[in-house]
Amino acid sequence: MGTVELLTAAGVGSGAEVIVPSYATAEAAEAVRAAGALPVFADIDPRTFCLDPAAVTTALTSRTAAIVPVPLFGHPVDHTGLRAVAREHGLLVIEQAEIEQDDAAHDTTRTAHAARQANAAYLDARLTGVLTPVVAPGVEHRYRSYVVRVPGNGRPDRDAFARALRARGVRCRVPVQTPVHRTPAFRRELWLAETERAADECLALPVDAGMTRRELQRVVSACNTLGGLLPVAA
Repeated sequence: MGTVELLTAAGVGSGAEVIVPSYATAEAAEAVRAAGALPVFADIDPRTFCLDPAAVTTALTSRTAAIVPVPLFGHPVDHTGLRAVAREHGLLVIEQAEIEQDDAAHDTTRTAHAARQANAAYLDARLTGVLTPVVAPGVEHRYRSYVVRVPGNGRPDRDAFARALRARGVRCRVPVQTPVHRTPAFRRELWLAETERAADECLALPVDAGMTRRELQRVVSACNTLGGLLPVAA
């Protein structure tokens, strides 16, 4: 069953609140709304980009009925932390399946996963011009997207960096253009500090299973050269 059906089957509907991430696609929030409940946005862990259990706790009210976390970029959600919050407060946890958006979306074999992980390890060891992904202990990152942070003073630096990479023949994209709570359909007047920072700083670099070592080195060379030109935030 999908998220809407699972929420409905559990009796989560009108008058209930369901906590979802804003740094993601709108699918989780749309599912909550389709079930008749109200999506409530909580902040993310800055390392994993997934819902932060501490932020979820802060967002709880007497009407909270469920949590819908979303794994992002191939990094799993914090199952242990979120389920601990759910047990303590009698909540349902329904994990939203991740929507694969990158060029490797159809590489679903173990071989392709291993190739992306190897490519990510290559980039991890050599990139100095950006902040590379952080993997939580004891979990497997599948690197559906290789998302880095561009240090600096916010969106203009990241966007200028992206334009310069593309000019050098390196494919890249902003993985979450606008947090869901700032879109017209779900606009809320709230400040989610880590969500806002990720939206300003993050950039997805190519890590496709079929990339050659030469292509990976082009990414490294371009990022390291450009990274040295941007001010690093304290």
